[in-house]
Amino acid sequence: MRARRSAAVLCAALLAGWLTGCQSPSAGGEEAGRPGGRSPVSPVPLRPSGYGAVFLAVDECSSFGRTSFTEVPCAGERAAARVVARHDGTVDDGPRCPATTDFVLHISQQRPASDEDGDGAVPRGYACMRNLQPPHPGDPGGGGGPRTIVGDCVYSSGEDQVRETACDGSGKRKPQYKVAKAVSSRSQCPASTALYVRLGGDTPVGCARPV
Repeated sequence: MRARRSAAVLCAALLAGWLTGCQSPSAGGEEAGRPGGRSPVSPVPLRPSGYGAVFLAVDECSSFGRTSFTEVPCAGERAAARVVARHDGTVDDGPRCPATTDFVLHISQQRPASDEDGDGAVPRGYACMRNLQPPHPGDPGGGGGPRTIVGDCVYSSGEDQVRETACDGSGKRKPQYKVAKAVSSRSQCPASTALYVRLGGDTPVGCARPV
């Protein structure tokens, strides 16, 4: 039986990457040099549908709703976002989402009567989602997404804290710094660097300049 016939629970998080000096793989500011707190996410029910052998597999699509997300055909008029990567476990412990992911769906572990592989369980996991239509907050300078990448902008939100915002000034706050380069250590940043941004991965330091 297909997993989408079970009422697995999703949490939608518009995660904002590791900023500061840093920002973690969650929305919100962080203390410079140290991971900060996470924005709360509210669980929303997943409504059953009947598409695909695995619930929200790569290249499958979901609808948007105020209270729930439903897997739907990608060619249908209700399709709003596509799965670009799908992993078991949690975001903290699992692989990182692709750089231009717009948001992440967290799938809570369930043990329904029927599921995707017949073992009576839908494992805990997460789906990295990309909107089918603009806007794309995960794009460089887009002002959101689960990761901070080269081309993103941030503003100061308190003592030693920054948050991501759109580089074009369309967000609630104007950009103050832009990540111009990703390097393996602070010593490799150019002299014009005014802020170090924690990016994670193989090049974990972002060199940000004033804008």
